[in-house]
Amino acid sequence: MKLTYHPLGDTGMQLVFGQTISEETNQKIRLFADVLKAGRIEGIIEWVPAYTTISIFYRPDKIGYNALQQKLEDLYENIQGGAADAASLVYEIPTYYGGETGPDLDFVADHNGLSVDEVIRIHSSQEYLIYMMGFVPGFPYLGGMPEEIATPRRSDPRPKIPAGSVGIAGSQTGMYPLETPGGWQIIGQTPVKLYDPGREQPILLTSGHYVKFVPISKERYDDIAESIRLGEYTINSYRKGGGLV
Repeated sequence: MKLTYHPLGDTGMQLVFGQTISEETNQKIRLFADVLKAGRIEGIIEWVPAYTTISIFYRPDKIGYNALQQKLEDLYENIQGGAADAASLVYEIPTYYGGETGPDLDFVADHNGLSVDEVIRIHSSQEYLIYMMGFVPGFPYLGGMPEEIATPRRSDPRPKIPAGSVGIAGSQTGMYPLETPGGWQIIGQTPVKLYDPGREQPILLTSGHYVKFVPISKERYDDIAESIRLGEYTINSYRKGGGLV
């Protein structure tokens, strides 16, 4: 996999790891981010991993573009043949599908010629890789959704989508950590708080780990929501490939 470089204005550089979204590309990006953190290159301010790129922002008074590129190329050579940390976690996200909290579930089923139960089964059968975080704090971009349930975005985006909503947009699925406008097809909701500024770690999920949706009843949803309110709920997780955390 050849690494290419592009300037981002006069204080940034974008590293392109490939042209397709894949777990292999994501693994390279995660590895590179790890060595970048350990390398402590003087002048780098921050870096932002995405699906196929890392954007790096730096101080030109501390390091020039060409010198920075050379250091990054050296780092990239050091990770060839390496593997990302195998201790990725799978977070189980309890999800109540349909009802008032999943108003587009019927549409997703009709669009794909499936029953509602089939959509739920397919959607909850995968372990979804968290490729990156954005567009608001705690929003996970998940990869690996089956094409059987792919559905276009809504033509009329909603002005408000409740926090915890689980949606589908094209071939992607994701969760809204905050109440925001949005055009995804909403198929359910989780009571889990993906973003809580009062927590020691406000953002629950991290790129490189996985999410598995677990269907629950409305009664179980309410029970978990109350446990969260009381500070008594701990999210379930296991190691990718098996094994307790």
